[in-house]
Amino acid sequence: MRKINVRTSHPYEVLIERGALAECGKYIANVTKSRKAAVITDDIVEKLHLQTALDSLKKEGFECSVYSFPNGEEAKCLENLGNIYDFLCKSNITRSDIVIALGGGVVGDITGFAAASYLRGVEFVQIPTTLLAQVDSSVGGKTAINIAGGKNLVGAFKQPALVICDSDILKTLPEETLAEGMGECIKYGMIRDEKLFELMESHDLSTVDEIMDEMVYECVDIKRIIVEHDECDRGERMVLNFGHTLGHAIEAWHNYKGIFHGEGVAAGMCMITDRLAPQLSDRLKKVCAAYKLPTGSDIPMKELLPFCSKDKKNEAKDINYIICEEIGKGEIVKVPFTEFCRLMEG
Repeated sequence: MRKINVRTSHPYEVLIERGALAECGKYIANVTKSRKAAVITDDIVEKLHLQTALDSLKKEGFECSVYSFPNGEEAKCLENLGNIYDFLCKSNITRSDIVIALGGGVVGDITGFAAASYLRGVEFVQIPTTLLAQVDSSVGGKTAINIAGGKNLVGAFKQPALVICDSDILKTLPEETLAEGMGECIKYGMIRDEKLFELMESHDLSTVDEIMDEMVYECVDIKRIIVEHDECDRGERMVLNFGHTLGHAIEAWHNYKGIFHGEGVAAGMCMITDRLAPQLSDRLKKVCAAYKLPTGSDIPMKELLPFCSKDKKNEAKDINYIICEEIGKGEIVKVPFTEFCRLMEG
């Protein structure tokens, strides 16, 4: 097992171990005195992994209630959040009990927000079941839901009590879901670690399991360092948004249907690198293609830019975007939105 200690305002550990799901009850018992847990998952993960988690939890004496909802980004909404509150209430979950998010990014995001706001705060554990969730959304304390105005516009910072990453779980992922997670992994290499980028360059989607444990560890450790420096996303943490300004715009243009988040990030990274750091473009596109990720978009830039104006990182008439002039060195750049439009359309 490898452990990463995240020293935020609410410190916690990230455990990385193959087979960890079958031991999750033991690990969770170490972070709570309660033996009452509410497990929140989706219908896909329910079929694949729920029973393994429940068996482990019950072995440690946990009384468990389960709420499962239909998978997909559409579930990260106010209606489903309300259903989760009702479930927690009916399950008699108190502030001394524990909530467990068993699933990918959607499950983790909405469960984390529910835990942050139900009874003004209940402890929760992340058991991420996708690569993207393991390396990105389960660590750092960002929780959110989507509203009509945009993605992740309503949420809270809520650090988990524990994160459990089991690489063996990732073997059950469809190829496109595994590829989506690689979009975020490539991002970490681009912004902070050339050696990590080179490690990914030396493999492809068919062989990535050989480096999975090392890759997940390095990605999480990069995020740990950044989050410890800027827990509430006011400065350095913005560098994690490399590829996201255009990526989110691509997702929004598609109305969040038919495109994965990691695909949008990959396309966004390649597009902004094409325009502002063309010396790295071929190398970035090659590694994205090796993991079956898009290397751009056919959507006209003039149609994407209005969505960029709604980016959460914007400040008044300015926009913050991320660029990597060298692999491993991401930089935050703040310019007037009009200047950003000129750069992207040039």
